[in-house]
Amino acid sequence: MSRAPQASRPEPSGYFKPADEAPELLPWSHVTERMRSARNYWVATCGPQGRPHSMPVWGVWLEDAFFFSTGPTTRKARNLDSNPRAVVHLESGAELVVLEGRTREIRDAATIERFVAAYNPKYGWDFTVAQLETGGLFQVTPERVFAWCGDEGDAFAATATRWVLTDPSSNER
Repeated sequence: MSRAPQASRPEPSGYFKPADEAPELLPWSHVTERMRSARNYWVATCGPQGRPHSMPVWGVWLEDAFFFSTGPTTRKARNLDSNPRAVVHLESGAELVVLEGRTREIRDAATIERFVAAYNPKYGWDFTVAQLETGGLFQVTPERVFAWCGDEGDAFAATATRWVLTDPSSNER
């Protein structure tokens, strides 16, 4: 991403402190730092009949997107094949980052090489490019991101921040 997306307060109004009564909105670096440093991520998908599915995964944050691998025949992969939308969030409710986005399966060697170069040292793993070229590597490109820090009510209300990364003229809400 060439520049950080614009931050705003999430709705509903009255639930969070208005921007003029709260500390600065969280910077985009808050999201990137937490996504880079997290060990475990939760990925939620939805199947063709609307059945939700959520599982923890390991992954990496590269180029303002989240990448994770899963077996090509897992429920996650099958769900993403029929519905490319996913939600990814960190484990902590006090240092929260939630991203909603679209996925795509990655098969090109250059992107897989970048994933392997980041993933293997992070987890002490031994993925090869050849293993992932046949499928199972997914990129989640965020469209909407929410974050806050602090587990006290006031900290949550004061720091809750939203970034919308899709075209504002689209019908997405």
